[in-house]
Amino acid sequence: MTNDMIEKYVAPRKEGPIKIHFKQRSTITGIFIHGNDYDDLRSKNFWRIVTNASIETWKKTKDNNLAKIFSGSEFTRLSEE
Repeated sequence: MTNDMIEKYVAPRKEGPIKIHFKQRSTITGIFIHGNDYDDLRSKNFWRIVTNASIETWKKTKDNNLAKIFSGSEFTRLSEE
């Protein structure tokens, strides 16, 4: 997916869980993090995502170390949880 397609889907769903389907790995559920480097990463089609297992901890601490960076070019589609 392109960064524009991802941004269009993610923007109205800030901090809500989204299912992310990949080309060559299993589907994950996570939230897209809008940190200091969000615009820079987005321009390169990379996304900082906190996976379902760490969402509750991230909501309490806002620790960006809980997030992983994924390439948007590996996404096939995004959907509601």
